[in-house]
Amino acid sequence: MPLPRPARGCQPAGPGRSLAGHDPPLPPCAADLVVPPMSAPAAPDRSARMDLTEDLVARVERLEPDPGPMPGVVQFADADYAQTIADLMAQYRPERLHVFAYGSLLWKPEFEIESQTRAVAHGWHRAFCLRLTRWRGTREQPGLMMALDRGGCCNGVLYRLPAGDIEAQIDRLLRREMSSKPPANMPRWLDVEIDGGSQRALAFTANPKGNNYCGKLTHEDVARILARAAGHWGSGASYLYRTVAHLDALGIRDRNLWRLQQMVAAEIRALGEKQGSEDGVVPPVANQPPGR
Repeated sequence: MPLPRPARGCQPAGPGRSLAGHDPPLPPCAADLVVPPMSAPAAPDRSARMDLTEDLVARVERLEPDPGPMPGVVQFADADYAQTIADLMAQYRPERLHVFAYGSLLWKPEFEIESQTRAVAHGWHRAFCLRLTRWRGTREQPGLMMALDRGGCCNGVLYRLPAGDIEAQIDRLLRREMSSKPPANMPRWLDVEIDGGSQRALAFTANPKGNNYCGKLTHEDVARILARAAGHWGSGASYLYRTVAHLDALGIRDRNLWRLQQMVAAEIRALGEKQGSEDGVVPPVANQPPGR
């Protein structure tokens, strides 16, 4: 199935308008995409290629030892996950679970998907606003991950999961996204806009009261961190690259992320020059993983 052309910004749906371990291979196979036909949005310049490439990511890709949870931080227990599920189900009990994906769920959903379509979450934007001292960072070199933060709008993908045990499906998502208390990444029901209507979906949003929240970083700060940080799941550069590449393949061009990948690419090149490499390449690191 041919992919739709990329969308600019957040465009409301309506007549004649469209919505804009280890990493898997890129790009996703078009045969794996189930995207209902939509009217074509205005496309950005398709001659523009990502500055951040797999080769550049490989220069900084590495696995760091897992330092484990931060001392003194209370971890989620089974009872905490069960209570969170009960609270969510008390707010809304869907017949089928829908999930709004905007970051790593695009390229590593870790659950079966029945169908997917583009969607917009109004009132939220994707941002690197959660500090990581594990996963894709360390205590010595913290990294960043994305969450939905307040304001603006976010073009993403709406997944519909197969019929089944909804509470078990939510439990798997919670254990993927939440580990410590208070959680920095909070599950929330959002009414996302799709072509011709809306759908309530589960999404993960930044908790400003969480220990790891670090909103309002500048693009320069984020680029410096992503170009340098890595953990036992791989590098921040890989996380950014996979997200931007998958969004672009799905017809979604996030202007902030597009600018950020350009800045991270420049940072990685500058790191190579600073280390005195003749060809501007950061020396390879042992035990490089294939991705996340």
